[in-house]
Amino acid sequence: MSEHYDVVILGMGPGGEAAAGQLLQAGKRVALIESELIGGECGYWACIPSKTLLRPVELALATAATPGITAGTLDWESARAWRDDMVRHLDDTKQAADYQKQGATVIRGTARLAAPGLVDVDGRRISADHIIIATGSAPERPQIEGLDQAAVWTNREVTNLSEVPARAVIIGASAVAVEVSQYLRGFGAEVTIVGRGRRILRREEPRVSTLMEEHLRSQGISLRLGATPVRASNHGTHSTLELDDGTTLSAEVITLATGRRPRTAGLGLEALGVSVEDHGAIEVDEHCRAGSGLWAVGDVTGRMPFTHVAKYQASIAVDAILGRPRTAQYGSIPRVVFGSPEVASVGLTVEQAKTQGLPVTTAVVDLTAALARPWTYEQQPSGAELGLVADAEGETLLGAWAVAPQSSEWIHQAALAIGAEIPISRLIEQVAQFPTFSEGYLTALSELQQTRTN
Repeated sequence: MSEHYDVVILGMGPGGEAAAGQLLQAGKRVALIESELIGGECGYWACIPSKTLLRPVELALATAATPGITAGTLDWESARAWRDDMVRHLDDTKQAADYQKQGATVIRGTARLAAPGLVDVDGRRISADHIIIATGSAPERPQIEGLDQAAVWTNREVTNLSEVPARAVIIGASAVAVEVSQYLRGFGAEVTIVGRGRRILRREEPRVSTLMEEHLRSQGISLRLGATPVRASNHGTHSTLELDDGTTLSAEVITLATGRRPRTAGLGLEALGVSVEDHGAIEVDEHCRAGSGLWAVGDVTGRMPFTHVAKYQASIAVDAILGRPRTAQYGSIPRVVFGSPEVASVGLTVEQAKTQGLPVTTAVVDLTAALARPWTYEQQPSGAELGLVADAEGETLLGAWAVAPQSSEWIHQAALAIGAEIPISRLIEQVAQFPTFSEGYLTALSELQQTRTN
């Protein structure tokens, strides 16, 4: 005989936790299955530890650029202790107990879909009216000769490191590479980023890449772009990475920032006829439904692999389960690189808009030339810009980006405008607080209007 629940959730990362909280509040009988730690990758090995380690470095850079305050010395031991507190010392005992107090059944183990509505957890059979798959993703490991013998870190090791290496090579030029490179460099490591593409953050606008490359180099981070690693080797105290141009890099550790793959292997999806894409992502509809009584949220869907998207998808799936379905909309969800300065984007890039056949007009504003706020923020600001992408035939924004302090906070102004399709003529009537970075929107919107008029 199997145990029966209203909903079984496979994986208790951000998506699973968001779904669990809403379902328990709705009075549903819920079973939570987790093979590792409740809180998932974000809470223990990604978002939380990386942002915690970035904060002291961000403050050190800001202090050095601000008159009237003496720059302090970064203290790795204190930063590491704060990081350990933030990741709960890799202990989820309290989280498990809290869910049990709310009435959930917490099950530790590896889950597999045995049949429609039936889950096997290491031999324990559990049935449910609905199953939510929220198993997240795992780091991609590139095919490089000798990599298995070299000293290699993934996001897990580099966010939970005990000591900062003297030298580090990062393979990949993604957001992870930018963030990791900055905190490693801030705490004293010599860092080199190796990217096969010709620019970092290649999914964003080219200007964004240019600005962040300048910032990284100014902080002493080396960039080897347009280079492909072909061979790695271990030499005891250090590892080497040979590139396709014949040069060799040496470091104590090689860190992988080469993307992630949905954790769907071994779930039994094929036997149930669930559609899985080549990369392993589960195909879902606009309600995050993967099949009858089967749902998927978060990284396993391959849709914008961010914590906030996993939480959003969880709310979409739960509402459908509770009989109040609504359609998921991804067009106005922001994406952020929490570097120094921050990179924030939302909506379409120019290239994406043109691929969709949309004629566009753009505006780019140098915030240091247009605004007072950058100059009250630091003495010699540079490399702070805001860009807007608008529909040339309509009157609304399609996309926006910013490379500037705290842009993770004020990008939401553009996100709301895009999601609600607020006319540019209305946006430009908004009065911005002085002095703020948000004033830059009015300058950029004015440029858009002038372009349309001309």
